[in-house]
Amino acid sequence: MNYDLEERTAKFGEAIIIFCKNLKQESINKPVINQIVRSATSIGANYCEANAASSKKDFRNKIFICKKEAQETKHWLRMMAQCEPNKKENLKKLWQECQELTLIFGKIVSKLKN
Repeated sequence: MNYDLEERTAKFGEAIIIFCKNLKQESINKPVINQIVRSATSIGANYCEANAASSKKDFRNKIFICKKEAQETKHWLRMMAQCEPNKKENLKKLWQECQELTLIFGKIVSKLKN
């Protein structure tokens, strides 16, 4: 089975962008939108950097950043649920995908430590 994590992280970032583009920006949700787009798209960007890493240590560090960005994104998704209570179903799906990415990157980090 061909499993493309680079494509999966890119699709997740795109899904976040599409979700946020469809929101009416207001004073409360605007900073959350900004944060969520930054952290969610950073997951894929850091994964691309990991794939071009110059050493095993560099690879591990970039994968750890992917995990941290995914965890941060879950936080912002939770905050967005408070800003946009009528969008909770969409947010739940995005959060679940982000949780899976967090677990995947966590597993990669733990395997690299061994």
